[in-house]
Amino acid sequence: MLNRPMESIPRSAYIHIPFCRRRCYYCDFAVAVVGDRKRGENSAWIQQYVDLLCEEISQGNVGDRPLETVFFGGGTPSLLSASQLGQILDTLEQRFGIDSDAEISIEMDPDTFDRHLLQGFVNLGINRVSLGVQAFQDELLKASGRSHTVADVWKAVDLIHGVGVSNYSLDLISGLPHQTLELWQQSLEQVLKINPPHVSHYDLIVEPKTVFGRYYSPGESPLPTDEATTEMYRFAQKTLTQAGYSHYEVSNYAQSGRECRHNLVYWHCLPYYGFGMGAASYLQGYRLTRPRQTQLYYQWVRSENQMLDAEWVDTPGDRLLERLMLGLRLSEGVNLNALSQEFGQQTVKEILDCLRPYQQRGWVEVLGVDGINPGSDRFADFPSWGTLKLTDPEGFLFSNTILASLFKEFTDSDVSLQYS
Repeated sequence: MLNRPMESIPRSAYIHIPFCRRRCYYCDFAVAVVGDRKRGENSAWIQQYVDLLCEEISQGNVGDRPLETVFFGGGTPSLLSASQLGQILDTLEQRFGIDSDAEISIEMDPDTFDRHLLQGFVNLGINRVSLGVQAFQDELLKASGRSHTVADVWKAVDLIHGVGVSNYSLDLISGLPHQTLELWQQSLEQVLKINPPHVSHYDLIVEPKTVFGRYYSPGESPLPTDEATTEMYRFAQKTLTQAGYSHYEVSNYAQSGRECRHNLVYWHCLPYYGFGMGAASYLQGYRLTRPRQTQLYYQWVRSENQMLDAEWVDTPGDRLLERLMLGLRLSEGVNLNALSQEFGQQTVKEILDCLRPYQQRGWVEVLGVDGINPGSDRFADFPSWGTLKLTDPEGFLFSNTILASLFKEFTDSDVSLQYS
């Protein structure tokens, strides 16, 4: 196992809260449906989960540095009561410590919280909200199985502003059934009226075991065509960047200084804790994913053989592909000198040679340390490497194609480290 002391101690924790009122038609996450009436304050099932979650957190390896980011994802974490959220945060504080300047985020759905609950969350330390809007048309929300309305979105935004949460994100989905480019434009116009510090834009993926997966085929009516969803992506990029947002990651836009610090941990391949049903940790080269079913997760927490489920992903080849897969999602790209020092100059030359066709199409860009593009004639042997990045928006749009070529080239290849 590699010893990388500066990267071996996680400073971030993801907490999975699986409960939802209902399962959205596109969702294949690890969730548990509780219906419209059950919440943290009146559900023994939710309290039992919180107790077990805290038990798992208490088993975590203690580092000597406090957490700098905490992210409550789901599911719908806003179904918890303030006391339950406080119970989890207290357990994290006791086990790991939480930095006084930590980013503490929570995913919330419109119509799942009121001012009293949100204020309670803020009093406990929540300082960032990710609001699951998805669309600004009631008919699209209904067709997606969402439980909220557009009116609920505006009410939720007012509540966020009312309690003084200045760091929040709106989440949108493009490519929904019956969604047109005109409707997508209308949603973006509403976003700009709100002017949130952060916007996440996800393109619909039709997963096999979802309601959408049973009834729809990608690119076929009533889903938009691939050409239409491509134009939606381009239009979002143009609209948001012209409005002053930085397109800092394939699916994320932020006003200056409002990038999601927690998610940057993932994209920079740094270690992190994951707690809860279906959550994953990345610790010292191992990725450990918890069971996705409630009963199996309960059994797993109390098992003495948890590490038997861990997957060793820190071989040189695995690490190279993960650095490329995650790093190229970022507008800042991947530092080629760092790759060269870790994996060797020959590996970097092979990467650049593999990507030459995409550079010629304008999807990939290489900058020297001076920020200058050396041009395609020197693409694979530029002597003063700086950054490898995908262009925006075309490179981001075709990132799956680009990454598929890299995986084909380097899976099971003989990649060696320059240090141990």
